[in-house]
Amino acid sequence: MNSFLRKSFVSSSRNSLLKIVAVATAGSGFLCANCNSNYETRVSLSIPAQLRELGLLPWQFSEVSTAHPSFIPAGFWNLGKFWQFSSRVSPEPAGIRCLGRDSIANAAAKVGPAVVNMSVPQGFYRIAAGKSVGSGTIIDADGTILTCAHVVADFQGMRPSSKAKVGVTLQDGRTFEGAVVNADLHSDIAIVKIKSKTPLPAAKLGSSSKLHPGDCILSLGCPLSLQYTVTAGVVSCVDRKSSDLGLGGMHREYLQTDCSINPGNSGGPLVNVDGEIVGINIMKVIIADGLSFAVPIDSVIKIIEHFKKSGRVVHPWLGFKMLDLNDMIIAQLKERDVTFANVKKGVLVAMVTPGSPADRAGFHPGVVIEFDGKPVESIKEIIEIMSDRIGKAIKVVVKRANDETAILTVIPEEANPDM
Repeated sequence: MNSFLRKSFVSSSRNSLLKIVAVATAGSGFLCANCNSNYETRVSLSIPAQLRELGLLPWQFSEVSTAHPSFIPAGFWNLGKFWQFSSRVSPEPAGIRCLGRDSIANAAAKVGPAVVNMSVPQGFYRIAAGKSVGSGTIIDADGTILTCAHVVADFQGMRPSSKAKVGVTLQDGRTFEGAVVNADLHSDIAIVKIKSKTPLPAAKLGSSSKLHPGDCILSLGCPLSLQYTVTAGVVSCVDRKSSDLGLGGMHREYLQTDCSINPGNSGGPLVNVDGEIVGINIMKVIIADGLSFAVPIDSVIKIIEHFKKSGRVVHPWLGFKMLDLNDMIIAQLKERDVTFANVKKGVLVAMVTPGSPADRAGFHPGVVIEFDGKPVESIKEIIEIMSDRIGKAIKVVVKRANDETAILTVIPEEANPDM
């Protein structure tokens, strides 16, 4: 291999582009290119350490012209000149993401040591009824662990118990007894705490808002108590609604992926290629493959803030089902009903629960266009405006059939924990 590479560099009959491709191919380097509107191209090459030790680098060419390879379609021949070939050992150029053969392994290695196996004895009325197993992730050096509420909660009466003790096993074999500090059954997120006299590994929290369908993603956990299991896939949907999954109760949104998860993965992290947690694995569809769901880390961060502020998560409840509107849905609704409100944006109130705060305020099907004095276009905006406001009046502007405008005042109640 070294002999082949040296010949590639010594031979003056080889053009510079061939030399670069030779290294990228033979040495598993990564070739990145970026073209502008003037067909000028900047090419950057990431070279493994083994090849840099050959003493053949670096190059620096201010301007290189290339012949037209026979395998390139004629439509691409007029590429002009390649500008500034340069070897790169540092991260890839700004605006260019290169997914190398070690990208997934490196991301898993960053988070893996912080992923733990969790087990909790379960029972009803002090009668043993098996053991709940799941996963979690240490997120700080003080031993704070993120996991799922259904893994660690005491389900007697469907109430999380802060007295529950949790068996925690780290990847390095250390074992601890953890205590459930907080648990929220609505979001299915819980916090467990362990104490250690020696340093604990911790994973970094990322941002789920930066994810897009098709992004590479990893799932780590302990399925069937198999320590440190890694699976990979892509993000399938960034805002799968709980109603899409036939789940009742409050509105929730999940990340949908095709990562393989199994019993024991619950509470484990969903990780991006930068080695950051972007979600907490929560469930899968049993009768289908490649349908897994996670709580977005942005939502989890807000839940943690609630825990710190009041020791629990406050969930306001209005009592109506909503639907985000777009141009196509509005056009279709107008085709079906010529009296439908003349709106370009808003949130459709599709159904009102009898006896709910919304019902008492006079809501019935229509389009919410303002909520607490602010224009709204999505359910997420309404939820963010409500935040944890319980018992405080909120003014809502609704457009109804025949362009009737109604101004209603609704007072949110706290959601029933058993919903």
